[in-house]
Order: sequence, then C-alpha cells, then structure tokens
Amino acid sequence: MFLDNRAILLRFLAARRATPDEAEDVLQDLFVKLETQIIGPIAEPLPYLCRMADNLLVDRRRSAAARSVREEAWMGTLFGSEVDDRPSAERLLISRETLALMSDALAQLPDRTVTIFRRFRIDGAPQREIAAELGISVSAVEKHLHKAYKAIVEAQASLDGDSPRPLRS
Repeated sequence: MFLDNRAILLRFLAARRATPDEAEDVLQDLFVKLETQIIGPIAEPLPYLCRMADNLLVDRRRSAAARSVREEAWMGTLFGSEVDDRPSAERLLISRETLALMSDALAQLPDRTVTIFRRFRIDGAPQREIAAELGISVSAVEKHLHKAYKAIVEAQASLDGDSPRPLRS
C-alpha cells in the first residue's frame, strides 16, 4: 500500500510545505515504521498513511526547533549572551584602505564624471534623469559611467596586486 501511494504521499507532504529532502526523509521514516511495527487491519489505509506522514513531519519539525533552541542556549553559555557583530580591526583597516583608494581613483576623474557616478550609484538616479538634469545625452552619461567604472576596476586591480585590465563595454 505504501509503495503504491508513494507519489500521493509526496504531494501530501509538499502541500504541508515540506522541502523535497524533508519529504523523502519522512517517507523513509514512514517506511521503516511500517516495516518494523505490527499494524492490524486498517479500514482506510491512505488516510492512515497520510496521518502517519503528517505526524512524522510534525515530530521532525519540533525536534529541529528544540535542537535550534538548545544550540542557541549552548552557544550563549560558551560565547556569552552578546555576539559582537562589529567587523574586526583588520576588516576595518582593509575597508578604510579600499575606500581611500577608490576615493583617490574617483578624485582623479573630471567633476562631471564623478557627479554622474555618484548620482547613478549612490543616489540611484536613472541615467535618463541624470542626462536631463545635465543637458546631455544618455549615451554621454553611459560614457562617463564607463570612465568611472574603469578607474575603479584599475584601482581594485592595483589593490589586488594585479595588472590593470582594460574594461570591456
């Protein structure tokens, strides 16, 4: 009966929002349970199998939730209740150096290019809007952005110790 209705049970578990892996695990547990336990005659086998599968799914989810709570409590006792989300001193130093390098690269560009880059990348303004504000074409905005991106890529390459590679359009 189980093997004949395996596809139905998988759909049932999917409707209960079980992931495919979770559904396969539940069906494996169900099969083992059916093989190892003596079960008497059942009037409605398919609803019985669905109820067993549902119960196994609920048990798995409860166990996972309890395990998560237990692990969080254990981690809290090991590392203290507060976890420091601040970046390390090394990460801060690297970030500051990268920012300074990128700022220097942008500072070497014409003011209009930097303005367009900031409006597009930082302010999130569309290229058409920037073009209208500055009285230039969208193509000109794209060319300015291309210059800014090229400068950033070259600065990043120097930071990584690579030789600068030309930027493709």
